[in-house]
Amino acid sequence: MALGRPGFNRGPRPPFKKKEAEHNINQFIKAQEVRLAGDNVEPGIYPLAKALALADELELDLVEISPNAVPPVCRIIDYSKFVYEQKKKQKEIKANAKQTVIKEIRFGPNTNDHDFQFKLKHAVSFLENGEKVRAYVHFKGRAIVYK
Repeated sequence: MALGRPGFNRGPRPPFKKKEAEHNINQFIKAQEVRLAGDNVEPGIYPLAKALALADELELDLVEISPNAVPPVCRIIDYSKFVYEQKKKQKEIKANAKQTVIKEIRFGPNTNDHDFQFKLKHAVSFLENGEKVRAYVHFKGRAIVYK
């Protein structure tokens, strides 16, 4: 029987797994022919060996952009710069996405008309600002018995 805190005697930690690249690059491209695009390159269909030679000549990477196309579309670019720009775009999209805010308005079972109108005015202003409003009646103690 192991001593110590329960749940923490599972043995050694599994090894850290490095994330695989999202795109096939250079020698990991499996197609025989590729459609080439990119800067300083004549667009067209090339055999894989020639496309790799062109990428090597320009000291850049051959990156498979669209693997499902026939033949697959590849670009000759600097892969690390490409990944950086993609992450930057994703971050920008995420920053521009508006978070939905839900405002809550709580009523008691004995809320006066004036208080109700006051809370209603707030609810209308929240809705005009594009926020969502959740209104509910809150019972305290045994108040729910005396409906």
